[in-house]
Formats: sequence, structure tokens, C-alpha cells
Amino acid sequence: MHLNVANSIIQLLIKSSKKAHGRARSSRRAVEAKGMEKAAANALPPLRFLAVLAVTAWTFFLYFHFSVLSGSTVEVSHGDDGGADPCRGRYIYMHDLPPRFNADIIRNCRKTEDHWGDMCGALSNAGLGRPLADRTDGVLRSEAGWYATHQFALDAIFHNRMKQYECLTNRSAAAAAVFVPFYAGFDFVRYHWGYDNAARDAASVDLARWLMARPEWRRMGGRDHFLVAGRTGWDFRRSNNVDPDWGNDLLVMPAGRNMSVLVLESAMLHGGDYPVPYPTYFHPRSDADVARWQDRVRGQRRTWLMAFVGAPRPDVPINIRVRDHVIAQCTASSACTMLGCARATGSTQCHTPGNIMRLFKKTTFCLQPPGDTCTRRSAFDSMVAGCIPVFFHPGSAYKQYRWHLPRDDHLRYSVYIPDADVRERNVSIEAVLRAIPPAAVQRMREEVVRLIPRVLYADPRSKLETVKDAVDVAVEGVLDTVARIRNGEYVDSGGPVTEDPPNLFASTESRFRPAQADR
Repeated sequence: MHLNVANSIIQLLIKSSKKAHGRARSSRRAVEAKGMEKAAANALPPLRFLAVLAVTAWTFFLYFHFSVLSGSTVEVSHGDDGGADPCRGRYIYMHDLPPRFNADIIRNCRKTEDHWGDMCGALSNAGLGRPLADRTDGVLRSEAGWYATHQFALDAIFHNRMKQYECLTNRSAAAAAVFVPFYAGFDFVRYHWGYDNAARDAASVDLARWLMARPEWRRMGGRDHFLVAGRTGWDFRRSNNVDPDWGNDLLVMPAGRNMSVLVLESAMLHGGDYPVPYPTYFHPRSDADVARWQDRVRGQRRTWLMAFVGAPRPDVPINIRVRDHVIAQCTASSACTMLGCARATGSTQCHTPGNIMRLFKKTTFCLQPPGDTCTRRSAFDSMVAGCIPVFFHPGSAYKQYRWHLPRDDHLRYSVYIPDADVRERNVSIEAVLRAIPPAAVQRMREEVVRLIPRVLYADPRSKLETVKDAVDVAVEGVLDTVARIRNGEYVDSGGPVTEDPPNLFASTESRFRPAQADR
């Protein structure tokens, strides 16, 4: 269309030039009697006019031509709307990285099977894994959008979702942020066991060198760049870890410090690692899929008061080991159900989505004590099932996921029982939960159901229309972060590490139970 307009302009210019030449010839005939010098002087203005028109024509042609090539960033006026652009301030430029930074990494996915199992199956279906459609999946068999998703598959899932982002642009100058599709989480796995630190850092060093040579990086020194590393922030901070052989130093390198890096758990060390939810098994394809599932869990009959899914953590220091106490209390209670998990390689009991979701759907409160780190994928699986999470450490959710979970009153959607109360005072978890009035339980569950879209990742091959999923929320968080940096603010992911978030009590028990009941 633009080229047709340009051609029309050129045709008009040709006609105009013919008329101008005609007038010039008439002028020359009229002034022959006055001499050739005056005729030449009279002919100069039309020639200058033609030159200006020619330059204008080529300007229009080039403008329309390159508008076609970069149509996603052209601002189009729509009459009375004042030329409003729905993508203004939301454009994202995605680097076209060499395949050694993404595709080649997952091409060797079977190299991980010595410790993590074969990741190739988990990377099918745009990173979602195999569809849950056979008998072993039970409760999920009739539902759309369910997959056996690996908890560390976020690199591929997020990248494939970004390919469908509605405000992508191929003009980096128009972008509010720059996405770097480097598969940092998968790179961690492939070189973690049996390699030295130089091998572990090699891809990150290579990436930094590649990025810093790009003009997009020089614009803000990389502070408008972001990438996804689908593991905890500790896996990319070897220099900050107790174990000098654990992980790589992506977040400690100068280039890594400048970028915003989305991880499953932030180290909260005043850096650029921002936490996003773990992938769950549910990846809806439409708004209707989300609403249908929300209605189902909202009306679910729940026969268990509390439940726990997980394995003991005997290697965690005894002074912070609350999980053993939670397991012991659950085992001793007739109101608690548990799915015990063997930590042996190849164990599938806690990796069978049907078993996990069936248990969570039948339970009112799901216990989420820390494991190897404070956060757990199980917290998000339970919320998707409409089960109210019970946290024992503020770092399990309240100091994380500030883009995705409420910031003001965490007890609107969860229960908090300090781990010290359970370990030292032997507070009864069951007693705390039974003390919560039924009306409060109903309000908390409704808040959990409301939060479901924000903690799940939609199918990358489809598009939600009005519902925002975890990717949408994360991108908004990145854009806000970059905008604040651009305005001169100092922004990092470090939170009040030594302070509890607002509206937490010494024990949740004190919120629901009268003081005299403890005497």
C-alpha cells in the first residue's frame, strides 16, 4: 500500500514536470527577441522547483518503504483518538542471538540425564512437556492446557511466549526494554556436574562479550536489558555461595549486574535478580480455560484440613530445619494427608502431576516449609488448585514475587506460622488452622482463586485476550524497573531482608485465637 502511494506521488511529479517543461519552452520562445541570457535566467526557477519535488518524492518513498519493514513501531493516527499507540512505552526489542546461546544448548538436553534426568521430553511443546491426557493423570484428564512441565523449564517457556508478545519491535531505538533470549538455566545444568568453574562461566562470558559489542547495549550500558534464568538466583552467584564450586557467576559479572535477570528465587542481595513464579502444570490457551478452571476449584469439595507434598531435608542445618517438624505433625494428625517423596534419582512419586493436583484439590490448607531454599514450586501448584498456602518463612513468598503476589496484606491469601514457633515452641499447626473462622477461610480461598492467572504461564502457542498471566505481569515489572532507572532512580531487587513484610504477626495463631486460649 505504501509503495502504491509513493508511485502515485511520482506519477504526479512526472506530470508536473512535463507541464513545467512546457511552460519553460513557451517562455523561451517568448523571450528569444530579448536575448538568450534573459531566457536562461527565467528558466532557472522551474528547474529548482523540479529538484525540490524530486527530493520530496524520494523522501516519501524511503519513509513508506522503511515503514513497511518496521511496521510494528509506526505510530498510526486513528482520528479522534489523537494518534494513541497502545504499545507506547511497551515496545520490546528481542536480540537475535547466535544459536549457541539458546537452541544449541537444549539440543544437547540428554547430557543432563546423569543427574537431572532426560530434559528432552520436558522441552517438547514449546517447553511445556508432554500433554496430560492419559489415565495416570486422572483428575486432569478431561481438562485442556495441562502438561507435565518441568520446574526448571522457564527459559524455553518464557522465550516462546515473548515471540508472541504483541509489542515486539525490530527497531531497537523505539524499544522501552531489550530481551536477551539466553538459556541461562539450561546452561547451568549442562556444565554443573564434572566441570570446572571456567567451563561453567564460559557461555556467560561469551554472552557478555557479544552483548557489549552491540549498539543496543551502549545506549544504557545494558540497564534496559533483561533475560530469564529459570533457577534460583543462588545458582548464578557462585562468588556469594558457601560452596565455591556451585553454579556460575552470571549475576556477579559486570554485564550480569547491569541487566535485570528473572529467576525463580531472588538472593535478595541488592542485585538485579527479580523473582517470578515457578512453572506449574497448567498452561491455558484462552481466557475461557482460565475461568473454567477457576470455577472448578472454587466449587471443589475439600475433605482434608491440611496437606504436605515433599521429602525430608536432613542436610539442612538443624537450627533452621522446620520441614521435619511439619512432616511429624502432619503424620500425627488425622486431618492431614501427605505425599511423601523419595529423593533418589529416578523417583517419580512427587513428579506425577495427577497425584499432586488430586491431593491439593481436596485440601483446604497446603503446608509449604522451606527445603533446600526458601521457595518451592509446590506453593504455586497448590494455589492453582485453590489450596491456601501455609508459609513458615517470609522468604518463601512475602519477600519474593512482589510483582505477582499482593504486597500489602499477605494474610489475605495465605497463613503464616513462624518456623521458630514450630521448632522451639512446638506450636500446633492443626490448632492454628482450625482456629481460623470459616468465613475467613472462604475469603482467603477466593483471593487464591483470583490470583491463579498471575502465577501461571499461558501456552506460548496461543494468546490470552484480557487475562494477564505471569509473563504479562513480569514484563510490566521489567518495563517499570527500566523506566525508573531511566529517570535516574537507584533500583535493585534487594528487599528488607532483616524486616518482616507488613501485616505479619508473631504467630498467625494470635490473629485468630483469643489470647486467653493459649493460657
